[in-house]
Amino acid sequence: MALLDGIRSPQDLKQLPPESLPRLAEEIRELIVHTCSENGGHLAPSLGAVELTLALHTVFDAPRDRIVWDVGHQAYAHKILTGRRDRFATLRQYGGLSGFPRRVESPYDVFGTAHGSTAISAALGFAAARDLAGEDHHVVAVVGDGAMTGGLAYEGLNNAGGLKKNLLVILNDNRFSISPNVGGIAHYLTRITAAPVYRELEKDAWKLLGKLPALGREARNAASRLKRGLKRLTIPDVFFEEMGFQYFGPVDGHDLRGLVSILRELKSIPGPVFLHVRTVKGKGYEPAEMDACAFHGLGKFDKVTGKAEKSASLNYTNVFGETALELAAQHPRLVAITAAMADGTGLARFRERYPERFFDAGMAEAHAVCFAAGLAAAGAIPLVAIYSTFLQRAFDQIVHDVALQGLHVVFCVDRAGLVGEDGPTHHGVFDIGTLRQIPGVVVMQPRDENELVHMLHTAVAHHEGPVVVRYPRAAIAGVERAAPRVLEIGRGELLRPGTDVALVALGSMVQPSLEAAQELAKTGIRAAVFDARFAHPVDAAAIAQLARLTGRLVTVEEHELAGGFGSAVVEALEQAGAPPVPVRRLGVPHEFIHHGSRAQLLEQIGLTAPAIAAEVRAFLASASHQYS
Repeated sequence: MALLDGIRSPQDLKQLPPESLPRLAEEIRELIVHTCSENGGHLAPSLGAVELTLALHTVFDAPRDRIVWDVGHQAYAHKILTGRRDRFATLRQYGGLSGFPRRVESPYDVFGTAHGSTAISAALGFAAARDLAGEDHHVVAVVGDGAMTGGLAYEGLNNAGGLKKNLLVILNDNRFSISPNVGGIAHYLTRITAAPVYRELEKDAWKLLGKLPALGREARNAASRLKRGLKRLTIPDVFFEEMGFQYFGPVDGHDLRGLVSILRELKSIPGPVFLHVRTVKGKGYEPAEMDACAFHGLGKFDKVTGKAEKSASLNYTNVFGETALELAAQHPRLVAITAAMADGTGLARFRERYPERFFDAGMAEAHAVCFAAGLAAAGAIPLVAIYSTFLQRAFDQIVHDVALQGLHVVFCVDRAGLVGEDGPTHHGVFDIGTLRQIPGVVVMQPRDENELVHMLHTAVAHHEGPVVVRYPRAAIAGVERAAPRVLEIGRGELLRPGTDVALVALGSMVQPSLEAAQELAKTGIRAAVFDARFAHPVDAAAIAQLARLTGRLVTVEEHELAGGFGSAVVEALEQAGAPPVPVRRLGVPHEFIHHGSRAQLLEQIGLTAPAIAAEVRAFLASASHQYS
């Protein structure tokens, strides 16, 4: 019988003899690999954290003790051990388990995570709340997947070191975010790990500490001072201890017996404690160990060979990557910036061909945007490629450092719209609403790959201020490639004439709107289809003309309705003094959309061609809502 079959909660785990834990780790890895091969998912990060997760749930008493995960990519074993083993096959599936910790999913998920660098701040909040309530339990933050390249982690460290709360921060150091970690902190952690003299001396210090409890407080203090002194002799700049933490490590993150032992020791140490754990991303599955980047997050794959299922079609990210190379060849001042996502944003080839013009800022979107502003102020043309959901983290920098100064920064916003199985933390459905309100920022979205190329060329060579080009996580339309051309800022395009109603669509919703118009034509409804191209500035003149001609407008967008493109159209018509007409806005409803395939989610919220056609029929039957 498999050991895992008897694990319904961490309490069951605590009943197992210690020598059986390595076998349980193997079973957990087998389940993770099998499930991810069927469903896709964040495989390599979770494989690397199996022993650490087992040790945490062996030593601590969750959910009474709070375990806060950073990013969430490493939490699959946590889900399996906390009563969700029977549902693990539904991971990332429509109606199934989320790929990230979610408070509504389990009491063991004490804090929802999916963006990086949040665990220390959140865990400090739990610790402060515990002390205010006069409670007595442990709080643990598990930081990993490159979260230490994000500034928020250091804000949390700084505050925690000052407050002196009882808090354990564990750094799961696997040298990766999604791509390999970059920057000074990555080099610093490598120096710590590479200090063999200290590592040997530390073992002796730990042995000494273990023998001294009966000798009294002064002897224990002397041993602690000895340990700190040895560290300062062998490792320069003891950063974490200067921040107010007692630092321990680095330790082997795959030595279960050692992890359990050190965690039990650290439970009794008061104040902020930092444990540095070294792990192998993808541990236990050779293909993932050999290529941790590719196996960080992927779709279905053959678990025997490790080969991923290949998509027959290119996507918008591919087209962006190709176009970025073309633009770099034409414009020597053009540079590319990403935030730990060179592969995900399509810039891997740019990095290879133009290494001196490529900058990976780490998991630090706010810094990436401010850095781009500095480059632009000095005469460079930065392409800032960041997923929509992560760009939210840099809103202040977009406003104050880029837009207020009118700097020429081109934001290439990938994953705009519903992204599918990663769910609400990753859907890019708020960027239009937040960005179109900023004076001077142009926001546009292509309906197909040719339009993406046109928009990128226009943004780089024919506009001087901040520009946003947003595009979805989707396959390209497959249209015949055309030569790049310049688009007039704020000018849309009528794709289909009609006199009964006008469908004013943006980006990914243009093609479904065309198909809906064809469906409506079968019942005698003549629907015009207008590709707006721009969410800001909106082509108010052309849309007002359509309003006068048809008397009814339907806006269609793959974005949150509140403050989105449809709202922009209504505002533009009002400002243009157009006569009031009935308007129906179709888009993402004002709620968080959960996970599932992109096709399933679009169907759920009514953004497929048949659903759009049905909404138009119902609208024409009522036509009562006006923008005025």
